[in-house]
Amino acid sequence: MLAGAAVLAFAASAFAQDKTLAIVVKGLDNPFFEQINLGCQKWNNENSGGEYKCLYTGPASSADEVGEVQIVEDLLNRPDVKAIAISPSNAPLMARLLREKAPSIPVMTIDADLGADDADLRKTYLGTDNYQMGVKFAEHLKKLKPEGGTVCLQLGNVAADNINQRAAGTRDTLSGEKGIERLEGQGGWTEIAGCPVFTNDQADLANQQMADTFTANPDLTAFMLIGGWAQFAPQAYAQVTDQVMDKLKSKEMVIVAGDTLPPQMEALKAGRSHVQVGQRPFEMGYRAPSVMIDMIEGKPVEPIIYTGLDECMQDNADSCIGG
Repeated sequence: MLAGAAVLAFAASAFAQDKTLAIVVKGLDNPFFEQINLGCQKWNNENSGGEYKCLYTGPASSADEVGEVQIVEDLLNRPDVKAIAISPSNAPLMARLLREKAPSIPVMTIDADLGADDADLRKTYLGTDNYQMGVKFAEHLKKLKPEGGTVCLQLGNVAADNINQRAAGTRDTLSGEKGIERLEGQGGWTEIAGCPVFTNDQADLANQQMADTFTANPDLTAFMLIGGWAQFAPQAYAQVTDQVMDKLKSKEMVIVAGDTLPPQMEALKAGRSHVQVGQRPFEMGYRAPSVMIDMIEGKPVEPIIYTGLDECMQDNADSCIGG
């Protein structure tokens, strides 16, 4: 896959005569975002010959927050770019650029939003209700473990608003209280020492964190992948969960995870997780160009457009995926 700068260079020449609708994701190394790309490309195929083209890009690595900001700045300087949809890895950093740059073209967010204080910088957010996704994580965990117990939350980037919203929904629902920053017995749940852990959106680090957590905490009740990072490396994830398969089968320990990409659904069917709460990234990528055109043309756009969730368990794994 081409690095972000190379993609931009290629696109600049390929789409020189077109009006570009740019989608910038956190990193091209994340298979979740490839689903957004497939949606973007489907839109291109259905609108070939039109005046607009959907461009999908981002930094090569999901850990490159500064690189993502630079790509957005470069796009905002291109005359062919007429609107941009951004999944900000570091929401405050991206907001700073947008506030300083004051773009003359419409800007929206996709998949991940800016913080509430910076919502005025974008026309709309298209994607998951991330707080509600966290609520669903917790609801399923409470059904699996009604007596509560110990839990480790695995998060992504410290400054990613979407992940922080999911964590908030999870903690609020498990505790039965609002604004809980850490579970310390509320609702019967306690976050273990050393958690949450932050993957920086890296699958290898995510799997190492899981392995270390399982080894150090043999009586752990639940591990929650607030995003699907570890499962994006299926072989490594299988090796990690092999360590605790007896506990997973007996539900002595349960795993609740985000996203429902094909390797993740295979993991669910194999008993390597108990719940997968899925987003709809393909729909995000497919709908974003049309939303951007509406913004360009001055048509009314809702400030938030949610794309829905899929709730998958081992007993409905063959039928749980929605739109």
